[in-house]
Amino acid sequence: LAVATARQTFENSAWSRMKPVERERLLWRFADLIEANAQSLAELECLDNGKTVAVAGAVDIQLAINFLRYMAGWATKIEGSTVEASVPFIPDAQFHGYTRREPVGVVGAIVAWNFPLLLACWKLAPALATGCTVVLKPAEDTPLTALRLGELALEAGYPPGVLNVVPGLGHDAGAALSSHPDVDKLTFTGSTGVGKLIGKAAMEHMTRVTLELGGKSPTIVLEDADPQVAAQGAANAIFFNQGQVCCAGSRLYVHRKLFDNLVADISGIAEGIKIGNGLDPLTEMGPMVSSAQQKRVHGYIEQGRSEGAQVATGGDAFGPGFFMKPTVLVDVNQQSSVVREEIFGPVLVAMPFDNIDEVVRMANDSPYGLGASIWSNNLSEVHRLIPRIKSGSVWVNCHTALDPTLPFGGFKQSGLGREMGSACIEHYTELKSVLMNV
Repeated sequence: LAVATARQTFENSAWSRMKPVERERLLWRFADLIEANAQSLAELECLDNGKTVAVAGAVDIQLAINFLRYMAGWATKIEGSTVEASVPFIPDAQFHGYTRREPVGVVGAIVAWNFPLLLACWKLAPALATGCTVVLKPAEDTPLTALRLGELALEAGYPPGVLNVVPGLGHDAGAALSSHPDVDKLTFTGSTGVGKLIGKAAMEHMTRVTLELGGKSPTIVLEDADPQVAAQGAANAIFFNQGQVCCAGSRLYVHRKLFDNLVADISGIAEGIKIGNGLDPLTEMGPMVSSAQQKRVHGYIEQGRSEGAQVATGGDAFGPGFFMKPTVLVDVNQQSSVVREEIFGPVLVAMPFDNIDEVVRMANDSPYGLGASIWSNNLSEVHRLIPRIKSGSVWVNCHTALDPTLPFGGFKQSGLGREMGSACIEHYTELKSVLMNV
């Protein structure tokens, strides 16, 4: 029903005839309403996900607002080009050739539970800017802000049927959306395993697909880095959002001269993090999203121990609630499960290196390639290092610093396509060539 409504709205409603400037104004109104409801949305995100209200308000909500406003500007800037055509087998003809971008159509958007509202806006904004209609399937653990977004979209003035929100289980609603023959494009954020299933289902009908998937991002600390800045940055890279971040800096590579002191500093930061209820303004880290995720993360720590890893700090699950202590593991093998696999929790694996070639090999020795950060004040060394790192984003002296103008996505098994930036316009439009014999 949702897909049928989206199709009807896309093809035969006022939305299908709306001018770009009107789509721009609607996105601005949508962003304004999210801003006006920022506190309640942050509280919903906390209740659903466990993250603190402070983080949800300062990061999730604000990034969503900024991105909606950025994409609003693109509604009036989607353009084609003219070409001078020379068709050899019609030599005397005069041709007028041009290209135009048209909305791809009905978009099926499936989002993860770690940043529910923000990820939804990453998909809604370009779809709405280009004139598509959307069926949004939020994660089963975190549907509340998606439902609220649907209400706010109607309040902003979007015609009914433009945005359709369908909560449900992944293997039920998500699978149905992925295999639906009348969906023109699928966009998914989540695990690599589920992303592969969605990609296979999409190919049955040649549905366009964008996949933003898992990661095991390296944080690289060079010999000249400021140890205090690097320690705080590395801690933020892994412990932010309880480590439930696709591009979390979960693998730490530190020059051997700095390794012991830096690990001690990060462990001290971890031990000082106040864990508790996300509604408490003093809380710095909330619980994991669910009991299953808590058990998954704790299981990885125990597996790491069984493979020889030593716990520098943390390592424990506790309750009531689904809490995990921020954890640092050392003496880990590059081939161990805690280094190779995405844990998706506040667990850092730390390893020393002796030279640049070694750290490049270690950093790239992963099936993932979503993000990476380099900590150094030697910009010449940094510039030489960046092209050698196989990841979609490289941050220097920061980590997970996202901006609407910069595309975000992965190499290798971290996904296909890009979110944000001008690049995402291509994923929500089809390019049509026109040639006229005049």
